[in-house]
Amino acid sequence: MSNQVEKAQSLEQLHTAPEILRVVNVWDVVSARAVAALPETKALATAGHSIAATFGYEDGENIPLDVMLDMVGRIVAATDLPVSSDLDAGYGNAGETTRRAIGVGVVGANVEDRLRPLDESVANVRAIIAAGESEGVPFVLNARTDAFVRAGDRPREASIADAIERGRAYLDAGASLVFVPGILDAETTRELVAGLGTGKLSVIGLPGSLSAAEYEALGVARISYGPMTQRVALTALQDVAIDLYADGLIPSSTRALN
Repeated sequence: MSNQVEKAQSLEQLHTAPEILRVVNVWDVVSARAVAALPETKALATAGHSIAATFGYEDGENIPLDVMLDMVGRIVAATDLPVSSDLDAGYGNAGETTRRAIGVGVVGANVEDRLRPLDESVANVRAIIAAGESEGVPFVLNARTDAFVRAGDRPREASIADAIERGRAYLDAGASLVFVPGILDAETTRELVAGLGTGKLSVIGLPGSLSAAEYEALGVARISYGPMTQRVALTALQDVAIDLYADGLIPSSTRALN
């Protein structure tokens, strides 16, 4: 796919398909190429945490927007697949940040609400969708609510109700999906799907989470893995280094992926 509009439409269709969209997060060109080479890969998503770590920054908006978007643009240029980007909380201007992301070829994004006041968060969603319209791209927003990851010690039921209230408002404002990160068990997932609608919930795969197939059976539209993929890669790197320091050998199963 070479046309950005076609890529955005394809990403939207992947979200509305009966099968859950499994998105393996990448953080640089070589990781993007390695994942994109697999026939199962239908789309790519960048991990903001992982890109920040690549350049030595803490997670969040500590990495300069120019640096982050430069890497995202390189990832987009390395594949013909649709690419969705992690735009953190919008870097203080969600609409302008989205416009710039579209400028490097992105067709969708996660943008988090950080539990800011609901009217402010809805205004950000509207600004993001408007940016896509102004650029002529049907931008696919995976609107993130931090109703669980910033919940503190409030009851689970309160977080579910908050996620549903916020999520419905984001969908009404033009978001395609509602991203609710956290370890969501089956009952919590059922309640979120019931409140948001089948095919509207996006989740993250973490140690202790359900499998993609289990989430699919519950009506979840998308699962991504955030910084976990980079952590797996770094774990493998550190483990092989430990082995090599112990007079080990490079495993014969190593593939030439670079």
